[in-house]
Amino acid sequence: MPQSRQPTKDAYSLILEAIDVGIYKPGDRLVESELAERFGVSRTPIREALQRLETQSLLERDGRSLIVASLDHNQMAELYVVRRELEGLAARLAAKHATEEEIKVLQEMVAADDALVNDPSALSRANRRFHEQIHLASHNRYLVQQLDLVHRTMALMATTSLAVQGRGEIAQSEHKGIVEAIAARDEEGAERALKEHISVAFMTRLKQDAVLRET
Repeated sequence: MPQSRQPTKDAYSLILEAIDVGIYKPGDRLVESELAERFGVSRTPIREALQRLETQSLLERDGRSLIVASLDHNQMAELYVVRRELEGLAARLAAKHATEEEIKVLQEMVAADDALVNDPSALSRANRRFHEQIHLASHNRYLVQQLDLVHRTMALMATTSLAVQGRGEIAQSEHKGIVEAIAARDEEGAERALKEHISVAFMTRLKQDAVLRET
């Protein structure tokens, strides 16, 4: 049954969100007619959205078909290097520019997310919201745009590092340290804490992938 299209979302956003939440995973084939039926839109905007996603390397060609792209080891490493630097800058700027209200929202997010540590999928969604809130608190539109592209590309990873045993609790502790530094207006401390957070996440994912290769 076709899903009712939300008026605030175009075909591009709908497909991107479906990839982001795992409805379509790396290697899955995307068919215009099926997407049009799922989202209740005509094939023309679907076709245009697919072309845009291909241009952004979120989709790739497999013969005549378009499939959700996947990241090899080197691409993943490159992505984490860029993410670490950009996220660190966002935290530094947030410590400088965030309003008191934005800081309070971050604190409330961290407190609420403690209840999700045993639900990797829900915690992963909450984790994205938390990081996006820091991006917005940087008050730098160009940085936000670049981080949005990085996080869209992160959706091409089929698994979340938060699924690793114990990672949820550790990530939450790291988030609390980041927010404490931002609240204290400690620009260097906030940048360092978020960079270390991304480094630990990368190491966790490397170990996770090593285990998957053995299975």
